[in-house]
Amino acid sequence: MLNKYKKINFEYFLATALVAVLFVHYAGVARKIYDDFFLTFFASVGTLPVLVSTYYSLKNKKISVDLLASIALVVSLLNKEWASAVFINLMLTSARILADYTDRKSQSAIRSLLKLRPEKVKVKADGKILEMPLGKVRPDDLIIIESGDRIPVDGKVISGLAEIDQSSLTGESLPVSKKIGDKVLSSTLNVSGSLIIKAEKVGKDTTFEKVIQLVEKSEINKIRIKTVADRFTAWYIVVMVIGALLLFFFSHDSRLVLAVMLVTCADDIAVAVPMAFSAAIGNAAKRGIIVKGGEFLEGLTKIKTMLLDKTGTLTSGKMRVSKIMPAHGYTAHETLELAVMADYFSEHPIAKSLVEYARHKSIKINPPKNFTEFPGRGSMATVGKNKIYCGRREFIEKNGHKFDREDEENYNELQKSGGTVLAVCRGRSLVGLIELQDEVRPDARQAIEKLRKYGVKNIVMLTGDNEKVAAKVSRELGIDQYHANLLPQDKLKYVKQYVTEKTGKVAMVGDGVNDAAALAISDIGIAMGAIGTDAAIEAADVALMKDNFFKIPEAIGMGRLVMKISRQDFALWAILNVIGLTLAFARVIGPEEAAAFNFITDFIPIFNSLRLFRYKLKPTI
Repeated sequence: MLNKYKKINFEYFLATALVAVLFVHYAGVARKIYDDFFLTFFASVGTLPVLVSTYYSLKNKKISVDLLASIALVVSLLNKEWASAVFINLMLTSARILADYTDRKSQSAIRSLLKLRPEKVKVKADGKILEMPLGKVRPDDLIIIESGDRIPVDGKVISGLAEIDQSSLTGESLPVSKKIGDKVLSSTLNVSGSLIIKAEKVGKDTTFEKVIQLVEKSEINKIRIKTVADRFTAWYIVVMVIGALLLFFFSHDSRLVLAVMLVTCADDIAVAVPMAFSAAIGNAAKRGIIVKGGEFLEGLTKIKTMLLDKTGTLTSGKMRVSKIMPAHGYTAHETLELAVMADYFSEHPIAKSLVEYARHKSIKINPPKNFTEFPGRGSMATVGKNKIYCGRREFIEKNGHKFDREDEENYNELQKSGGTVLAVCRGRSLVGLIELQDEVRPDARQAIEKLRKYGVKNIVMLTGDNEKVAAKVSRELGIDQYHANLLPQDKLKYVKQYVTEKTGKVAMVGDGVNDAAALAISDIGIAMGAIGTDAAIEAADVALMKDNFFKIPEAIGMGRLVMKISRQDFALWAILNVIGLTLAFARVIGPEEAAAFNFITDFIPIFNSLRLFRYKLKPTI
């Protein structure tokens, strides 16, 4: 880090010195011998970093824009065009300073939150309240959070009620109510109320720290950003070197060749395009949209097929119990109680909804001794001497229960409403049926229409629910294609199928927990509501911190914006080059004027890219 600051300070010193030398030169305030000395010295000093960068690029078998700049600088020095060399060095130094500014600016909003973390934490232990440094807090510690305190760890509320501002992670402005049993996350602010939370993740394991690491990695891992500029630079440099040699062969005019090279030195575009992507990634992060690299930001604009998991993506994921139909000899209370025991340890949204509903009904829940989950089918737990099953009809029948005529009629009646129907069994005896309804997200249909406007041609819903539920949701949202009754491995099969069809980029949208494998194998994996979910952050290419479907078209809108600005950068660069070349071939400008022209005009595409830092993307995009 110290070496980095030394390098930055050197760049500022060099830029200041180059400006001073040019001022003295054009103001004519120094004697010629001193003027020539300072021009020669600083032209040479400024060239050294460029030559070193070129050497390492070639050593790594990579052609960078520094190669063309090195050639122009060496030719300038050999022709004693000292002022020309100073101008080019000033541009290159300024570009390096602006690139550093961009990196710092794009991360400043998130890094500034580090200063907001409390140094001291109030911990409740043995009936006493102790104040200790944050670094000494361990999992399972009980932490007191009062109004105005910033939460230092990820944990669960065990006492109290409070309004929490989560904007530091999700970008949402309205506080969220937190009560007993709810999760709270590090860096979020307690606006009102008080809580006692049980620490679950501390230090580097917290959601906030993982988000910071992810943003930092996205800055380092700018795979596609750099290759866009570098791929252009590679062929451009070859063309320019060959063109310069041919021009010298036919004209024998070294000043004309040098003027052309100084005009067309593509240092501006090599800085402006990566700068645009860096600014966009930082801007998106402030909105709760974490993009792992420019490759995926660009890829968002090329999505042609989007596969959507239903539960938690198109619907709220918060299932509500709409009807309980006990079997003969059982009550609704017993049906719900046994279902909750079977699902108590499950992380599936349906299981969580059942547990929450049971608590609301004040049903005492005794955690089972043994628990086994069968993804996409159901779960089983041992209560006393009995095995309790809760899940899909096929799962129940596979484990020994056969639906009689009455069971069949009850099951079909519940299915007519288009909800999700669970069967509950004790051993081989059917205890009852539970119907749950999942509400479609209010913004989902409008967001899907926006996705189609953005060029997403095929929108496909994948769900483990039955055909009737899938058909109902697809009608509400205007989705033409869907696949129902899917197990997790079936979803993988469909993702692979669409990816191999090569009809454009394929995106998979899911919750990042049950859909982690599908997210990983798609071209672009998008995790909804990734806040607090390690699996989502690891598996997805784009993680949406807020559980908001409209963030997907917003992310694509950001990608489209950065691509638009990048194309503008290329257009500006091309227009300015045409003007400069016309002036050079018309002998209006020589090498020194060409270098000055390059220096002045290079800032135009760069400042165009910097607009992304202050651009306010409409939340409805």
